[in-house]
Amino acid sequence: MMGLASPTLAAFCSDTGGRYEEWKPLIAQEARAAGVGERGIQALMGSSYSKATISADRNQKSFKYTLDKFLQVRGAETIIKQGRSRKAKNANFYAAIEQQYGVPAGVLLAIHGMETAFGGYMGDTNVVSAIATLSYDCRRSDFFTPHMIAALILVDRGSITPKSQGAKHGELGHTQFLPGNALKYGVDGNGDGKVDLNNMTDALASTANFLRQKGWQPGQGYQEGEPNFAVIKQWNAATVYQQAIAIMGKRIDG
Repeated sequence: MMGLASPTLAAFCSDTGGRYEEWKPLIAQEARAAGVGERGIQALMGSSYSKATISADRNQKSFKYTLDKFLQVRGAETIIKQGRSRKAKNANFYAAIEQQYGVPAGVLLAIHGMETAFGGYMGDTNVVSAIATLSYDCRRSDFFTPHMIAALILVDRGSITPKSQGAKHGELGHTQFLPGNALKYGVDGNGDGKVDLNNMTDALASTANFLRQKGWQPGQGYQEGEPNFAVIKQWNAATVYQQAIAIMGKRIDG
């Protein structure tokens, strides 16, 4: 007989937190099969159901705003002003990133400003608990389970710890990478031997790498209708977000 897993061992999903502790050892088996080591498994088993994550997941209103309202609410004018200042103070740094990846400073600064106010607020939610909660929750379990596996591998590698904090959906660092993207596209920008997305150099180099790997064409435009606008969609699926990055990036680069 083939060694098929018993259906009772497959991890279930739930719309409430009541069975989270029952779920953890089941998903841990799947995580081990996917290559997660003991440090990652311990992080999973030490995680807890995040009500804050579920609340945020059910209440994503800002992406339904008009573009003008979205720009106003997200502080576009402040991001543009600070973005220009940051570019001027670190011109060589941004030039080096553009030379390596082909992504101009304005785009990276717009994303950095939009995601965390240039690192001013990178989240207050336990990353492993947040991403595990979204894997357990039925709404988008198939989407978030690979990101949870990735988060546990990041724990194994020392890129994050079981106590690392991020955004409500488990996003990490200066530009808020989901763990699966951090694992796949994260680069060691400052050459210290590890990928740390709480380090600005690593985070911005990783963001540029993500965009380049997703098809960014160096030297081509990124406004609506231009080749690289489609690549911004790979970063965030909301149209108003894409439009805002293009508008702010152009003004920062201008």
